[in-house]
Amino acid sequence: MVLKHSRISENPFKASSEQILKQLPPHAKAWVESLSWQHRRYMLSLCHLMCAASPEMQAEFLDDYTADGLVAKKLADKETEQRVRDHLKDFGITTELNATVLRQYIRQFYIHTAQDARCQPDLYLESALRLVLSTEERSNVFNYILGFELLRMMFRMSWFQHEKLYRIQRNQEEFIVTYVKPIQYAHRVNGIIVPKDEGVFFAKRNYFVQRPELTEKKLLELVIATFTTDVATSFGFSIMRHPNALTFDYDYLFNSDSEMIFDLSMVE
Repeated sequence: MVLKHSRISENPFKASSEQILKQLPPHAKAWVESLSWQHRRYMLSLCHLMCAASPEMQAEFLDDYTADGLVAKKLADKETEQRVRDHLKDFGITTELNATVLRQYIRQFYIHTAQDARCQPDLYLESALRLVLSTEERSNVFNYILGFELLRMMFRMSWFQHEKLYRIQRNQEEFIVTYVKPIQYAHRVNGIIVPKDEGVFFAKRNYFVQRPELTEKKLLELVIATFTTDVATSFGFSIMRHPNALTFDYDYLFNSDSEMIFDLSMVE
């Protein structure tokens, strides 16, 4: 007896195309299916060019093509934007959330995502599409901005300021492991702060109170290389969800460096 094949098995390509279209949002799927053959050719040509382009060209095109719309959407979320502004002010961070800064951060967000150690380095397109299509992903942009700005601030802090910061946290060990140790390791391996005689108790520990000197470009590169997008986003989200997630006292951290645990003036 000869078995008849199902219609799907007779046309596997149709089944595959249907599976791809199912992954689109309903409105996008309906739009694609409504296109004339001529317009479908245009869309396919664009898809082919995007896939063939280098990651850098993909990023530049997506920045120009999507950023303005995404910035407009983020600027429309006035409540969340104001909450981020308030938090930045509380932490003494002067970054202004204007359209230019938001555009830069949106591009940085999907580039950072694609460059994470756990991702392939050429997934700019996938990262940008998630940002465009996912409401949840777009809501993460402000969380990312807040978290990234805090990490930038901490990269500029001395190790003594790190110690003062983690000592006022509720969960000191988690804070040290998640934020302090990665930053100090980056300081070491990049020659920004080089400990000298750190194992000698009475040694002169100038490195401990040394403030890192970093250009904006170097600072950006270090934060992206040290922390994943998820870490920055989770850091910002924790504070947006609960303002006391990070205990912070600006004057204690930045205006009292002379009040050392030990008196450096007594050591030659």
